[in-house]
Amino acid sequence: MMDSLVLDIGEGTGALVIHAGPELAEQEIEISPTTADPDAHREHNVVHARRDRDRTAYMAVFPSVAAGDYTVWHRDGSPHAVVTIRGGEVTEHRL
Repeated sequence: MMDSLVLDIGEGTGALVIHAGPELAEQEIEISPTTADPDAHREHNVVHARRDRDRTAYMAVFPSVAAGDYTVWHRDGSPHAVVTIRGGEVTEHRL
């Protein structure tokens, strides 16, 4: 059975699931609003292995993110991508 997650989404709040490879297991992924100063505080979450009967998936889950555009950051501090979070939805991104 796949590990359980609780997401806190609704009007104005979504969730972000970032899929990664096993090389990023237990590493932090950072995001920040695109409008924020690049040196401002960033939210972070750890890539965990999540298992079901047939496979293992590696992902970082941000369970409650205010709607808007966010930069996903590389571990070296450079921007990787911009993702859009919509209220009441789960956004998925692959590193």
